[in-house]
Amino acid sequence: MKKHTKVYLKYFDYGLEDFIPCTACGKRAVDIHHIKPRGLGGSKSKDFIANLVALCRECHTKAESSKKFNEYVKEKHLKLL
Repeated sequence: MKKHTKVYLKYFDYGLEDFIPCTACGKRAVDIHHIKPRGLGGSKSKDFIANLVALCRECHTKAESSKKFNEYVKEKHLKLL
């Protein structure tokens, strides 16, 4: 398991056994998505809670390919913080 996944789980008081809903659709989240991609500059500073969001695989794929959907995910995520 990646370090930022553990941090994300701990921050929201979740364990691996918990159901973690996809921020976008409510299905079971299986991926951690970087709202602002780490690849833009390769900075590890992108691994902070406001930039990490739990998504199902379908929504993760959609967020990676659609700026509009990624912005929607960001807005929903920031309301939860």
